[in-house]
Amino acid sequence: MEALENLEVWKRSCRLSVDLYKELNGYQDYGFRDQITRSALSVPSNIAEGYERGVGKSRIQFLIIAKGSCGELWTQLLIGRKAGFIGTEAGKRMEQESKEISKMLFGLIQHFQEKQT
Repeated sequence: MEALENLEVWKRSCRLSVDLYKELNGYQDYGFRDQITRSALSVPSNIAEGYERGVGKSRIQFLIIAKGSCGELWTQLLIGRKAGFIGTEAGKRMEQESKEISKMLFGLIQHFQEKQT
């Protein structure tokens, strides 16, 4: 099994989480900041948890949770950008990255589901 640190979707979701933390550094709306950063952290965290559990339905379930968190994050990024909480360019870039990560997760889920059959 490949090392988690080599999994591109995990690396990209970690970078996105770090980028978001940097973007919101000093932001005073703690409710919004807390919610969106928890969504962002949930993506690589659930990928890691599923990956560490090995094979089977458990891994797939955690990847599905990560994909759901990715959708939640995309929604919050969109709202944050439109409300002026997140800069326009940074917000659009992070929204696009969250969509790409979601697509990668979808492919990974399909891959592991096919391996089960």
